[in-house]
Amino acid sequence: MHTIEPFWRWRDKYTAEDDELSPFYGREYSEMYFSSAIYDHYIHPQWDFIESPTLYIKILFTDYEEGFSIIEFIGEWNDVIHNDIMQLKVEVIDILLSEGINKFVLIGENILNMHADEDCYYEEWFSELEAGGWIVPINFRDHVLQEMEQNNILNYFEINELFNEMNWRKLEPENLIDVIEEIIVRRLN
Repeated sequence: MHTIEPFWRWRDKYTAEDDELSPFYGREYSEMYFSSAIYDHYIHPQWDFIESPTLYIKILFTDYEEGFSIIEFIGEWNDVIHNDIMQLKVEVIDILLSEGINKFVLIGENILNMHADEDCYYEEWFSELEAGGWIVPINFRDHVLQEMEQNNILNYFEINELFNEMNWRKLEPENLIDVIEEIIVRRLN
């Protein structure tokens, strides 16, 4: 797992550690020392800790004018033991919401497992989105989506099979948002 680095191609446009409004503003990262781990597996030092021992994130891009944020995940999303959704909501999402972000892209291809519990934090997050806001999971593994579905979490996300087949790395962040919104509008029509 230590070789899985957060997506880096947009770093010339945005870094959370340089964004004064970001929850990770001012963070410094080592390229040499691997100190964070998920269970007994070290992870790349560029991932950000959100007070969960099994789930780390990276805010890849945030545009306050357009109101969107793209967040990549790694690890095990465990609401049962670690209440990861609460940690994510309090440590990251609430801060972004307070700055006017109402569109969230969650990249989940490196989420290996999901253990869902209650849906109250998902419901709260969804209810706090301003008009036109959404939460879109991209490239989540099938068994993770099934766990979310069994626990009614997908009720709060925009779901479309095209989101799980998306080659988002080839797009610029603004283009990714345009593609997602086009898919959402087509579904609504």
